[in-house]
Amino acid sequence: MNAANDPDSDSLLQFPCSFPIKVMGRHEPGFAALVVELVGRHAGPLAEDSVRSRASSNGHYLSVTITITARSRTQLDDIYRDLSATPQVLFVL
Repeated sequence: MNAANDPDSDSLLQFPCSFPIKVMGRHEPGFAALVVELVGRHAGPLAEDSVRSRASSNGHYLSVTITITARSRTQLDDIYRDLSATPQVLFVL
């Protein structure tokens, strides 16, 4: 593939790289597991220490941060697209 057709050629990231993905949603049963499953579809099995969760001060919301080894911009785009299309997900950073 030449540079003109390579989506990674205009990226500021150097792949592979460690990349955190923060996902926020309502603090409901299964939310963290859903996020892990969606990211795992694209990143493969996730180590337990790569996933961190934190409830909001009032307990209504949960943020899940997953740090993956990103292989390409296309992979990250696919992850963000799947997460953003999930009704339980409110924000993806």
